[in-house]
Order: sequence, then C-alpha cells, then structure tokens
Amino acid sequence: MDKNNNTNIRLILAIALSFLFIALYSYFFQKPNQTTTTKQETTNNHTATNSNTPNAFSATQTIPQENLLSAISFEHARIEIDSLGRIKQVYLKDKKYLTPKQKGFLEHVSHLFNPKANPQTPLKELPLLAADKLKPLEVRFLDPTLNNKAFNTPYSASKTTLGPNEQLVLTQDLGALTIIKTLTFYDDLHYDLQIAFKSPNNIIPSYVITNGYKPVADLDSYTFSGVLLENNDKKIEKIEDKDAKEIKRFSNTLFLSSVDRYFTTLLFTKDPQGFEALIDSEIGTKNPLGFISLKNEANLHGYIGPKDYRSLKAISPMLTDVIEYGLITFFAKGVFVLLDYLYQFVGNWGWAIILLTIIVRLILYPLSYKGMVSMQKLKEIAPKMKELQEKYKGEPQKLQAHMMQLYKKHGANPLGGCLPLILQIPVFFAIYRVLYNAVELKSSEWILWIHDLSIMDPYFILPLLMGASMYWHQSVTPSSVTDPMQAKIFKFLPLLFTIFLITFPAGLVLYWTTNNILSVLQQLIINKVLENKKRAHAQNKKES
Repeated sequence: MDKNNNTNIRLILAIALSFLFIALYSYFFQKPNQTTTTKQETTNNHTATNSNTPNAFSATQTIPQENLLSAISFEHARIEIDSLGRIKQVYLKDKKYLTPKQKGFLEHVSHLFNPKANPQTPLKELPLLAADKLKPLEVRFLDPTLNNKAFNTPYSASKTTLGPNEQLVLTQDLGALTIIKTLTFYDDLHYDLQIAFKSPNNIIPSYVITNGYKPVADLDSYTFSGVLLENNDKKIEKIEDKDAKEIKRFSNTLFLSSVDRYFTTLLFTKDPQGFEALIDSEIGTKNPLGFISLKNEANLHGYIGPKDYRSLKAISPMLTDVIEYGLITFFAKGVFVLLDYLYQFVGNWGWAIILLTIIVRLILYPLSYKGMVSMQKLKEIAPKMKELQEKYKGEPQKLQAHMMQLYKKHGANPLGGCLPLILQIPVFFAIYRVLYNAVELKSSEWILWIHDLSIMDPYFILPLLMGASMYWHQSVTPSSVTDPMQAKIFKFLPLLFTIFLITFPAGLVLYWTTNNILSVLQQLIINKVLENKKRAHAQNKKES
C-alpha cells in the first residue's frame, strides 16, 4: 500500500480510537474524588501549620458537631443552621434528586435477573454537605485568642423555624465584640448575607468567612471537583482536589465556589471591585478550602444547590461560569445553550439531544460530503493504485510520484476523508462533557424504558443499537483498505465501542446512536448521488 493511503487509514483508525480514549479516560480512568478520610484527617477542617499563614488558619482546633439552632423550610428543600452560625446541612427534597445511586455493571445485570434481591428505594431527602467538613458561613478571626473564644461561644437566633424570604438574625456575643449575621434565604436556594459588628471602640478585627467544603452528594464524580473562582476580568481560576499545596490569594474575586459534579456551595458579591479570596489546603487530602478575607462589615450573597444553568443565570449571569466542562468549556457552553433552547422547544431532553445531533450533522455536512466523495474516489482508483504498487515495488520515489499523479488526475485527496472525523472530535468531546455534567438531565425521561438520561440504559438497548448502527455505517461507507489486518481492526471497532460505552449515560449513547444513523442515511444519499453522476458520465461518454 502506498504511503499516503496507508497514512490516511492509520489516521482514521487513530481518530476512531481517540474517541474511545477521550471517553474512557474521562469516564473510567480518572480517579473519583474521595470523600472519606481517616479520623486523623477529618478531626478538624483546618490546614497545615505554616509560618506565613494567619493564625486563624494554622491553629489546630477540634470543632465538635454543634447543635441545631434554626431551620429554614422550602417546598423542595430544607436548610439547617448550627449554634456556631454556620449552614450545618442542606437537604434537597425534589424527587429529581432522590433516585437511588446507579449500580455497577455486574450488580445491575444481577439485579435484572433477580429484581427482588436488594431492591433500591428512593431517598427521602438528599443531604449535600459532609457532616465533618468545613461548613459554609464559618467565621475565623486572625487573632487566635478571639478565634478560640468564637468557636466556644454559641450564637443566638431571632427565629428557630422560618420559611423563604424571611429574615434570620444570628448574634454572637464575645464580650468586647458582638457579631451579627443577617440572613435571608429564597426559594431558589440563594441567600443574602450581611455581617455587622458592635464594639466599644468600633474596631473590627481581621477575619475570614468561608463558602464551605464542596458538596458530597455525588460520590462517583469523574468530573472537576474542587474550588473555582472568577475575578472582575472574567478570568477563571480552578484548584482541583489534591492540588492545593500552598495558600493562594486572588484579588478582585467576584465569586468563590466549591463544586462537585452536580452541586455547588458559593459566595459572591455584586461589588465590581470584588473581594480577596484565599485558597488553603485541607490537612491530609490537600483538597482546596475557600475563604474570603475581610476587614470591615460585609454584604455578600450565597447559593447552595444544583448547578442548574437557568437557576444560576436567574440569580446572577456570571454564576453560570460555575458549570465547568474542562479544557473545552468555551465550546461546550455554546453546545449546552443550544441544547437548552431545543429542550425549551420540545420539552424533552431526549428529543432535544436528537435535534442537537441533527443540527450538528447539518453544520458538518459540507465537509462530510467532501470527505465521503474523496473516500469514494479512493475506492474507485484502488485497483489502479494496486497496479502501481506492483509495478514500482522497491522504488518508493517513483511510486510516490505516480501516486500523486493518479490522485491529481482523478481529483482524489488521500487525507480528505479524515477532516470530518477530526472536526467531530471537539464536537463529540463537548457533547460528552455537556451530557455528563448537566444536572438538568438527572432523572429526565426520554421514551419507554429510558427513565433517566444521566445514567446507563437499564436494558443496554441503546448501546446495542449504537454498535449495530456503527457496523451498518461501516458497511455502506467506501473503504480503500487493502491490508487484511487493518480491515479486521476496523470491523472490530463497533464491538469495541459497544463494550466500552455500555455503562455510559443513556443521553450520550443516544447522541452517538443518532449520529450513526444520520451518517448512514447521509452516506446512502451520497452513494446514490455519486452513482447517478457516474452513470451520467458514462452515458455522455458513450454518446460522444
């Protein structure tokens, strides 16, 4: 086989395998974020001692589990405030978030054959925060004596039970200093926070307040997990779990968030100057802990809940940047906005995914058409290529020259079939990240047996259809592969994709299956067009 054609086939094979690599690396081989630590590591939520660290950070303190002080009840959520003026826990009660955890593949297969064994029941409510981790709204003073007193002095509350839009005043009397936190929680789980002080000399000591440790409701996260913040220049900083090796300071910060796959706890400001954020490291895990450094009274806003695009946008448009899609975020955001628009149009995420796939195929059609035409031409001249290979065997330079002449004469491009595949890599990866990260797809039905697009197909029907459609696409696509080994590898790819994608979210497999079917239809149409052109050309030649 000539060098160009061989390179073409290898490149197509490499691209196909790249799809698998991208998906498998992100889904299987990235280590899930660990949420359990040893007793020694979680006795406190503070950081390692550092000579350059403020005392409030470096002091090793054991903070006991505090009593419940107040509770805020909503229709679909409940928030608890503890006696240290912190958000102790947030419970979600919407049935969307109460579905049982997805079983592993083998366990799921076993359950299909014996559904009565180990039945799963929905949760009554979903807690978002870890019991032994840093709590949102915790205040720490840089003065170690004052800080120690603050952690041993309970707050008082203006109300013990309240509903949305009601004001809650938390007061802590430290003798020479009184802290007053005024909170108002809203139905969408965002809140307003005012921090005020009273002291005889009107001196306010330096202090920090935290947005808390990341939510831990999604323990099987293979996506970004850690701290994410944005400054007033729209620059986003990310500190992933296990990467917080030293204290970092960020000025002019507009929001500070701790995130897992689906949920976030964050603080933000409407002041365009922003605030100073500090990122410290948790003892043992080196997971990032976020703090806001303050020297005066403060007006802040916060949110704890799902990373729902529309909800975050309604609270503040900049908060949509909390939804993170990795290196391809800039492109994936646009994909999600389009997907969300289609959902608003059809009212079903499954049909929205299908419409998105159709739109993507239409956009890529001109390039796909050129690539498919090029592949067809290569197939047509394959016998002549083989003749040249036999004629100039052992003379690579002459073979290359005659091959180039052959390509030019017939208008064939040996790499033309690769361009559509290359362009589909970022598209596929963006759609993969969107469908895997979007909390909107959680518990979202499509049709019949697909009751949740965010987890695997319960009966593996879509993965099998995906593999069959991929094989069908191969059978109708022109190929210039003459090497028997490469031909076997190509035929094996549909089976390989089916095996490795069988536990992927149903939404992603639906996209891939739809894409394969559209590719087949497109290929059949192009094959028909090329066949008609070939017949017309032969007829004209015969008549002349």
